[in-house]
Amino acid sequence: MNDTPPLPWRELPGFDGLYGLQIHALSAEEVRAQVQVRDELLQPAGLVHGGVFASMAESMTSMATWFAVSDQGLTAQGLSNQTSFLRPIVEGTIHALARRRHRGRTTWVWEVEISDDGGRLCALVRMTIAVR
Repeated sequence: MNDTPPLPWRELPGFDGLYGLQIHALSAEEVRAQVQVRDELLQPAGLVHGGVFASMAESMTSMATWFAVSDQGLTAQGLSNQTSFLRPIVEGTIHALARRRHRGRTTWVWEVEISDDGGRLCALVRMTIAVR
């Protein structure tokens, strides 16, 4: 398996950099990340847009899977993202913890818990990652 990249990642390229994803721990079994809430991430009602939660989960789990399989000449990309929104986040920091639940030959399944600064569960995401 590839060595874990140096962490924390404060500035990611592309879309992840636009919304401010910061990776704090990354392995083939678990990923921890956060995003600072700012006005650009809010929907008109003042809540963090649900797409931020889904994007965090997609990026975290795709990265972790890719780091685990790339030395075998394989790649990884999101196949399915199912997000359940439980409570809004309106300020502070979005915290995310992803845990791998299944490591198959062609798919990995992850569960991601999204919480607020108070540790309250705000969203649950099930991500399926394709390995090719």
